[in-house]
Amino acid sequence: MAELATIARPYAEALFQVSRADLAATQSWLDGLAGAAASDELLQFAADPRVDANQVFEVVTSVLKSPLPDQGANFLRAVIENGRLVALPEVARRFRELANEVSGSSDALIQSAFPINDSELRELVATLEKRFGRKLQAEVQIVPALIGGVRVTVGDEVLDTSVKARLEQMKMALTA
Repeated sequence: MAELATIARPYAEALFQVSRADLAATQSWLDGLAGAAASDELLQFAADPRVDANQVFEVVTSVLKSPLPDQGANFLRAVIENGRLVALPEVARRFRELANEVSGSSDALIQSAFPINDSELRELVATLEKRFGRKLQAEVQIVPALIGGVRVTVGDEVLDTSVKARLEQMKMALTA
């Protein structure tokens, strides 16, 4: 993982510098590229010595939900020509971190045992923003194994109020 981070950092920083005017749009198409590059089949195809860079470019762009802007196409061509397709998910993650630093916000992963409606989510995010002291961009995942409650991950901080976590704490207390 450290190697991918080392490879991804200069790509993310360069892309960040040239796209400061519209970070959200860049993040959008970059996330699409990262999703495509996370496919093992695509990576195997790209690694095949019989396949050239143009063929890889065509395959990647054909699986995207929306067409790439010129800047995105140029970026993708550079990544493919340098054999760095495998690093795209890490590039997207690092780019998001840089964009969040500028905006003073953070990504928050909210895992819940049950679906959260919009009003509950707004209230939860407002409470979490006070708790973490910054604006949060929330992503919600449903994880039935939590039984109840939520687990929130913001960067390297975790706030776990799930029933599963409480049961684990009780188990540890009883066996100690």
